[in-house]
Amino acid sequence: MCGVAGLYGSFTDLKHKIVVMTDALTHRGPDAVGYYLNVASDVALGHRRLSILDLSENANQPFHSQCNRYVMVYNGEVFNYQEIAKSLNIQLRTSCDSEVILEAFVQSGTAFVEQLNGMFAIAIFDKLTGTLHLFRDRLGIKPLFYLYEEQSNQLAFSSEIKSLKPLLSDTQSYDHNAIGRFLHLGYIPEPATAYDKIKKFPAGAVGIFNSKEFSIKHFWKPEEYISTDLIKDEPLAKQKLRELLVGAVKRRMISDVPLGTFLSGGIDSSIVTAIAQELSPKPISTFSIGFKDNKYDESKYANDVADYIGTDHHEFILSEKDAMDKVHQLLNIYDEPFADSSALPTLLVSQMARKHVSVALSGDGGDEQFMGYGMYDWAERLSNPLLKALRKPIYYGLNMIGNNRLKRGAEVLNYPDQKSNKSHIFSQEQYLFSQHELSELMISPPKETSLTVSRDNLARGLYANEGQSLFDLKHYLKDDLLVKVDRASMFHSLEVRVPLLDHEIVEFTLNLDRRLKIKNGIKKYLLKQVLYDYVPEKYFERPKWGFSVPLDKWLLTDLSHLFDLYLSKVVVEELGVFSWPKVKSLKGAFFSEKLYLYNRLWALILLHKWIKNQ
Repeated sequence: MCGVAGLYGSFTDLKHKIVVMTDALTHRGPDAVGYYLNVASDVALGHRRLSILDLSENANQPFHSQCNRYVMVYNGEVFNYQEIAKSLNIQLRTSCDSEVILEAFVQSGTAFVEQLNGMFAIAIFDKLTGTLHLFRDRLGIKPLFYLYEEQSNQLAFSSEIKSLKPLLSDTQSYDHNAIGRFLHLGYIPEPATAYDKIKKFPAGAVGIFNSKEFSIKHFWKPEEYISTDLIKDEPLAKQKLRELLVGAVKRRMISDVPLGTFLSGGIDSSIVTAIAQELSPKPISTFSIGFKDNKYDESKYANDVADYIGTDHHEFILSEKDAMDKVHQLLNIYDEPFADSSALPTLLVSQMARKHVSVALSGDGGDEQFMGYGMYDWAERLSNPLLKALRKPIYYGLNMIGNNRLKRGAEVLNYPDQKSNKSHIFSQEQYLFSQHELSELMISPPKETSLTVSRDNLARGLYANEGQSLFDLKHYLKDDLLVKVDRASMFHSLEVRVPLLDHEIVEFTLNLDRRLKIKNGIKKYLLKQVLYDYVPEKYFERPKWGFSVPLDKWLLTDLSHLFDLYLSKVVVEELGVFSWPKVKSLKGAFFSEKLYLYNRLWALILLHKWIKNQ
């Protein structure tokens, strides 16, 4: 795992700029640094290395092809590199995946990317033709940002926004539409960032840049793998899923450095850990954290699972102060407003794990593929024709009752139109702002804050909960959950691998009958059936909490000073983004025991903190 950076075009002081950009990524790769500079071609590449495979200097980057025509910088891991090398008869000089990736490109061109199983952001420069190729993995596990000036035909790219910021002018403005979507979703969806000129390179895409143009096209989209052939036979489906899971975990255990797993005690992390332990000749290291006096603490469940499986378990029980001390680091780590408060425990467990291992497996991706969230129930309810017809009267009726729980439910019914209801359902499940609320809160609200879903020509029609699940796979998972884990772990120079997002598993679950995902009211049914072959069901008989912190309580107590710093009347009116009466009303409602509003206020605090930092 590493950090990559690059410049192509008539940038002044090319060498200095690439050094500054690459230095900003030191945390992503503390083991080695390297550069490729071609002043005549206006090209510079930078690389920071976290050594995982082939720890020798021979595997350092930038990496040059055997024919010396191509040079590459690459972030990630390709887990089937040995199979690719064998199939293409590549004679290797190293034992790292970097060499295989580059030589596969030499043989097959851009089509080589379809052979890769892994997570990656790759840049390959052709010294002969002056063409730069960019690649990002199918699910967007590894980040890649770019800044493209069309008039001057200049391109810069990097693993993180902070590396590109020195290239922005002092007058660089933020993206107003992106800010609206952040307040609606809690994250900024691809391709936007908080900055007008910096964009997220699309997942599953290839970019080609030369002296004439910059073009981007997709080589993989999840919706293109939806077929008319549903997998309905439960015994066969379970057998196939188990085979895929074992294969995915086994591939991701390849490492020349110590490896462990995150273990929360939930379904997803437990199945990844159980399979990893079955494949390991010795106890693997597992890591969980908990908070003293926190009702959401699941560390005891993780400990029970670890005992049953027989792992070398590391449990860290922290005070709330340990987490709150990290709050002010969040903007520096994430570079743009990011409201997912579970970034805090993710940051802490990464810090703890890095003291013992350099690689960790996580269970991300299970809820989106096997329908583990409550929002999928809402999607089904809202697809009912009767509820559709009566949703407005029901909305007004529930609001009149005055019960907080019912009012929250009423807001889910109040979506603006059918094309944006998936975005609206997600927003209200996260207790964030609806499009209607933003139109009143923001002084200059964007025309469109909802993330609308295009009606692609799918091979089959999707049920409402299937559509919501696909929405999360394409947006929430990629631009929130994977971002959270990547930045938090790489801040501590820890590589995290996600077996459940092996693209073979994703392509399987896209065509798994939804009645095998939710059966008899049991969410994630088929995944649980595989898990129970490893760990008895009794270990998971409890409500789903998730990896959370008591942010509502903290905002009332130890973090209450943030209201004075970022949501006072003076600050709100000075920054001019929000209506002060609306902010004042929101704060008053929160302190009058409407604690469910905490996430909205947290989003406002983070946004104002980010703006002031600019």
